[in-house]
Order: sequence, then structure tokens, then C-alpha cells
Amino acid sequence: MKIALTEFVTLDGVSQGPGSPTEDSSDGFTRGGWLVPYLDKHFVQCASDWLDLADGLLLGRRTYQAFARDWPQITDPNDPFTERMNSLPKYVVTNPLTEGSWHPLTLLQGDPIQTVGELRAQPGRELQIHGSARLGNALLSAGLVDTLRLVVAPTVTGSGRRLLDHPSAPVGLRLVHHDATANGLLLLEYERVGTAPVGEYEGLTAVG
Repeated sequence: MKIALTEFVTLDGVSQGPGSPTEDSSDGFTRGGWLVPYLDKHFVQCASDWLDLADGLLLGRRTYQAFARDWPQITDPNDPFTERMNSLPKYVVTNPLTEGSWHPLTLLQGDPIQTVGELRAQPGRELQIHGSARLGNALLSAGLVDTLRLVVAPTVTGSGRRLLDHPSAPVGLRLVHHDATANGLLLLEYERVGTAPVGEYEGLTAVG
């Protein structure tokens, strides 16, 4: 299976608290809810198309517990995500957690790089990480993320936890799809291509 990381970020790279001012106030963050003003039908359709590719959800403990609290409570029959989010297999990278209420559930305990690597080696389509920025960053640094999807909001929060902060090595990515919504969201999809290349500028004549 491929591991696909989907994250919402601001122009200054913050991924904390996109959906509500109270979603994640850790470390004193008070500027959450920055994605909501830019949501529209175009974005919802793209996000739904991405979810169609999932054979499972790969989550960290905090995100799993928040999703387990919220998703089962959504009863709107017209919601395009609820049925799939509730029915997809959930794989949770955790050592403290020993049980959960949001099923189907598999707890991945031990070394997360090893357990996720073993899961990634199984046949299938995508294991999707939604939220769980710390987990996604660690797996990207370890070379286990195959696809990175960023939804970039046209806002600068000026503070908050950043998504791609201090990876262990430069990460090379290739842009495979891009789109923009009328409300200004950039939808960017990348494939990992190994270590990021570098070069030295030698003038315009050397540019291919």
C-alpha cells in the first residue's frame, strides 16, 4: 500500500487547528479556525475524491481520539465523508492506548517506523493520514510517505505548530497535480522522489 499524507496548512506552514479556534489550543495557540472561511464545494469534491482512494486511515493517538469523539456523532445523510470515515479500517500508531471505541480498529504498538513499514508492505491502495501532523512528519522523514497532499489556505497565522519542521534529511518531492479553488485554496499533490536535489546557479544559459 502507499501512504498518503493529507494536511491543511497556512502560507507560513502552520497545520495546527485548521477547523476551529478550540480544535487544538496546545502551547497556547489561539488562532485556530483559519481554514473554515475558504471551504467551498470545489474543495469538498476534491477531498471526497481523495478519500475514494483509501483502503484505511492511519492515525496518531490524539487524532484518533478526536475523530472517535466527533465522526460517529455526524448523522447528516448528505455528508459526503461520514459513512466512509466511520467504516474504513483505522490503524492507530500508539503505545499508551490499549483499546478504542471507533471501529474497525487496529492498534500499532512498538516502533512506529517498523510497524508502519510492515503495514505499508501489504497489498492495497492508500493508507491515508488525515491530521496527525507529528506522525506524518516522522514518517515523511523516514521515507515512508509516498504521496503528500497539501491544502494551502491564503492566510498567515504568525504562530502555531508547523507541519514540515526539521525533517531528519532533505526530502525531494515531485508535483504531480495542482488546482485552486475560487476561494483561494491551493490543492497540491506531490510524490516523494528521494533526497532533495541541490545545485549551483550558473546563469540563465545553464537553465534547461
